[in-house]
Amino acid sequence: MKKPLSGLRVVEFSHMVMGPAAGLMLADMGAEVIKVEPLGGDKTRRLRGAGAGYFPMYNRNKKSICIDLKSADGKAAILELIAKADVFIENFRPGALEKLGFGFDALKNLNPSLIYCSEKGFLDGPYSHRTALDEVTQMMGGLAYMTGPPGQPLRAGSSVIDVTGGMFGAMAVLGALYERATTGLGKHVSASLFETTVFLVGQHMAQKAVTGEAAAPMPARVSSWAIYQLFDTKDDEQVFIGVVSDGQWKILCEAFGLEHLLDDPELAENRDRVIHKDKFLPEIIEKFRSLTKAELMEKIENLGLPFAPIGKPEEMFDDPHLNAGGGLLDMEMEDGDRCKLPALPISLNGERLGLELDPPKAGEHTENVLASIGRSAEEIRKLKSAGVI
Repeated sequence: MKKPLSGLRVVEFSHMVMGPAAGLMLADMGAEVIKVEPLGGDKTRRLRGAGAGYFPMYNRNKKSICIDLKSADGKAAILELIAKADVFIENFRPGALEKLGFGFDALKNLNPSLIYCSEKGFLDGPYSHRTALDEVTQMMGGLAYMTGPPGQPLRAGSSVIDVTGGMFGAMAVLGALYERATTGLGKHVSASLFETTVFLVGQHMAQKAVTGEAAAPMPARVSSWAIYQLFDTKDDEQVFIGVVSDGQWKILCEAFGLEHLLDDPELAENRDRVIHKDKFLPEIIEKFRSLTKAELMEKIENLGLPFAPIGKPEEMFDDPHLNAGGGLLDMEMEDGDRCKLPALPISLNGERLGLELDPPKAGEHTENVLASIGRSAEEIRKLKSAGVI
């Protein structure tokens, strides 16, 4: 299918996760995203441990150009590329690109229709000068407090703020592009880690405003529903089950031979069941524990009630739903191995956004990109000989 952002050119100056995530979202939707890397490639490519998956996950469907931006010829070539671009994405520390001549004001004068997207630690304010990381803002913004048990703040188990911050950046770009269709002018849009974190805990801030009581960390919270937790099974596995309406409560009781609970007036409504959980929960725990994980899940699924096995990331490679619905994209890694990684979690007219380009090798598209802005084969050869590319 023709993707919605086909024909859009994006120049990406970014590394790690937040900036590349923004570029990925535009690339998956059809934009030509050109990732500008230093000679030798983005250092993110060489991360190990928890960072080993950053580059392959967030850089598919992009082209890579490696060039020395501190050289006059390298800078001139990239400025020529930006002059013909629609969007510029960066996630460098404040002031870094201004020193190189790639700040917003310089690029606005070069290309007045350019959408300049900055992915930062903080938006404007007293913290703007600080260096931020996903984990830093999870800690200071309240998410780590809400995730861990009392007294043990814990960051979420993925780069949730980096990725969500990238998503907000991409959203801002799309809004600016829509406005540009009317005005013909670009603008500077920004997204940030700290403000993203606070937005995600906004529901807990609202809870305090509505109830007058501060939200407790999730492991110590009082759930809004009487059944909303993990249950042990006969084969020493666990299944999460939620019962979030009075209708679902009736279905559960009738299916598990617990009709007598329906006759108890103290259990008639969910708010009453939350208060009187001790009257019925032990019995339900025993009912569920009498079944294996597979038996319990099959029965709950047939009843149409919310449930979930406790999945691990590595188990998603073989998930039948993801594999049947285009939810995983089979791509080649830098070392030649193949891997299936998650597609963008949206569909357009029932079609998933697929893979156009594998995660690029460092500088894989340098010559093609330079040729696209009119550089001759001889000019490219001279740049290569001079060590600029």
